[in-house]
Amino acid sequence: MSEKEPKPSVSSAEMSQALASGIGGSRGLIDSSLPTAIFLVVYLVTGSQLMPAVWAAVAGGLLVAVLRKIRGEPLQQVFAGLIGVGIAAFLAARTGKAEDFFLPGILINLAYAAGFAVSALIRRPLVGYAAGAVSGDLTSWYRDPAARRAATLATWLWAGMFTFRVMVQVPLYFAGAVGALGITKIVLGWPLFLLVAYLSYRLMAPVLRTVAEASDEPTPDGDSGSGQIAAEPDRPGPDVDPETAEGDRSL
Repeated sequence: MSEKEPKPSVSSAEMSQALASGIGGSRGLIDSSLPTAIFLVVYLVTGSQLMPAVWAAVAGGLLVAVLRKIRGEPLQQVFAGLIGVGIAAFLAARTGKAEDFFLPGILINLAYAAGFAVSALIRRPLVGYAAGAVSGDLTSWYRDPAARRAATLATWLWAGMFTFRVMVQVPLYFAGAVGALGITKIVLGWPLFLLVAYLSYRLMAPVLRTVAEASDEPTPDGDSGSGQIAAEPDRPGPDVDPETAEGDRSL
């Protein structure tokens, strides 16, 4: 009888990577700050000149795309980041308003907030599936009430993070506070992401470990959750003398 290998535990880095993969990759979260920083610096240095800041941000986006391609990241993530910068630059250039450079990011955060919130409301928390994918068992956590509660709470944390970004940036957008928009986008970007990812790990790791241990516990027949029924030993019929039956087996 072979023993089942224990399922690997989930680390904070693995959970962060799983969650980040759905929104551009963990490196993409950091790289996306570069075009924003370039846009903000050029805009302020040139005395609020929009077009130099736009072209500088596009150049920064192209540089990031090249670096991500060299690192061997998937083309989907490379082009997604470049397209995002391109849309932001086009919108700002089209309207002539520097604050519109940040509008696509605000709308994306709003969409993510809605997605995470809806998944929690319908009892299909996205964080649970992300953690399950990392642990190698996508759905076992869902059968455990404690794991479902932890995944739901962690999913609400993510919905809250995206909502908080929107709540902070929308008033600044309507006020035309370009400098404050750039700073808040960077500060509320990957640093806040890493914080929420760590809190999600603290919520999910213990319950996932419990679920894995429960699935590895041996069943009464001695097999570790195999589901096989052990064969019963031969028993004499009701009309057979036990001593006679024992003698027949010895022949």
